[in-house]
Amino acid sequence: MKEAVKRGIIAGVGVILQLILTLFLYMFLMDKLWIINILFGFFKIAIVVGLIKNSKNYSSTLPWIIILLFFPVIGTLMYIIIAQNKYTSKILKDIIASEKESKKYYVQEENIKEEIKANSRLRYINNYAGFPITKNNDVSYYPLGELAFDAMLKELEKAKEFIFLEYFIINHGLMWDSILKILEKKARDGLDVRVIYDDAGCIATLEKNYKVELEKKGIKCIVFNKLNPISGVIMNHRDHRKILVIDGKVAFSGGINLSDEYINIGSRYGHWKDNGIKVEGEAVWNYTVMFLTMWNAFRKEDNDFNKYKYHFKKKKENGFIVPYSETPLDNELTGEDIYLNIINQAHDYVYIFTPYLIIDTDLINSLILAAKRGVDVRIVIPGIPDKKIVYTLSESYLELLVKGGVKIYKYTKGFVHSKVFVADDNIATVGTINLDYRSLYLHFECGLYLEKVDCIKEIKKDLDETIYQSHQVTEKEATPKFIKSVWQTILRLFAPLM
Repeated sequence: MKEAVKRGIIAGVGVILQLILTLFLYMFLMDKLWIINILFGFFKIAIVVGLIKNSKNYSSTLPWIIILLFFPVIGTLMYIIIAQNKYTSKILKDIIASEKESKKYYVQEENIKEEIKANSRLRYINNYAGFPITKNNDVSYYPLGELAFDAMLKELEKAKEFIFLEYFIINHGLMWDSILKILEKKARDGLDVRVIYDDAGCIATLEKNYKVELEKKGIKCIVFNKLNPISGVIMNHRDHRKILVIDGKVAFSGGINLSDEYINIGSRYGHWKDNGIKVEGEAVWNYTVMFLTMWNAFRKEDNDFNKYKYHFKKKKENGFIVPYSETPLDNELTGEDIYLNIINQAHDYVYIFTPYLIIDTDLINSLILAAKRGVDVRIVIPGIPDKKIVYTLSESYLELLVKGGVKIYKYTKGFVHSKVFVADDNIATVGTINLDYRSLYLHFECGLYLEKVDCIKEIKKDLDETIYQSHQVTEKEATPKFIKSVWQTILRLFAPLM
């Protein structure tokens, strides 16, 4: 913990020093202030016009516009440094190049393309998000992290060729130590074992040089977007994915990270309600390509991804399945658009799990409109928060939603970390994408979209049982007192940063 505090302080000091330097230059040039104000006035107008013209979501760009209008010098410098870092950061440029190169591996079978012609949701994922849809799969849904963990251990023991792991958080304890023991053995046996973890996600859980420890054990490792005082401004984009691929045959994803609280050991927030999902079949290839895309952005060592592709024999068809990823570096809001398509096309019901509810006007209006046209819209959020300020911000949306006919439930037993949508008994998505700005616009994420798949009934059952154990928020509860309302309004301005 001391190391985590030290690293956090160093990164924070770096950002503060950059701001101090900016202020110093501003004060040093006070005698030329009128020239600076004119110059930055032009920059401010150009940036604001550009934001208004090109923004796909005004909820996320409005805070920038406010900062630029009221603080033109500081706002302009902040925008150039932070918002435009994907054009200047070597890390992000390498990821963009790797994402572009990997597109050739996402190939859609023509017969399935013909089948989905009349399905606008699947056509979007295939044609615009760019991910192939498959039918030759078995899918297992685990309503708790500990159930998924048991399945992960069993499949890891069977590994023969390679193991790929990409997680936001890894933490010492029973969960990670059990997995690590298997990884060490498999690495000694000559398997290709690789791990990607996010540096910010693991700042309080892993030692600064933990990568070196893994490499000594024969486990290849990448630390995503390492924190440091100089490049602290690019900390905005984190790798929030949860991916485990084994031999190209089996993949796991869902909400759980590799830390004990996710399997209900030592949780500080009551019962930890999470999930996992296992895929066996052709859809595993999408997860394999996602992992290798990120890996080769940092370590360019795979000239041909196809050597990691497993060719399955034909199985009984089990609906349409498509693993997809979200990247903040393209112009497609894949995660949000998939959510919106589910809400907008639902006929009977949409049930949702989300740990955070910090949503833009598109999602607010879609949820309320669905409720008004008679769709049973239910959202389950935590009863015990993990971040109090973020929870207060989430609560600021409840009044509008409840008055609009959306049913909100608080999981009284503890914390909900699942990110799940299920609709009309035949559509679902399970993954890592929270209903907040960071997941929808800033992080690297992933999800699994399902239509007419057997396990959807298990997902619906999980929502039903959790709702039964939850408290429905009344309109009176959802309406905040005056002081809290003012505080929530202020927090809304900073919603894209939370």
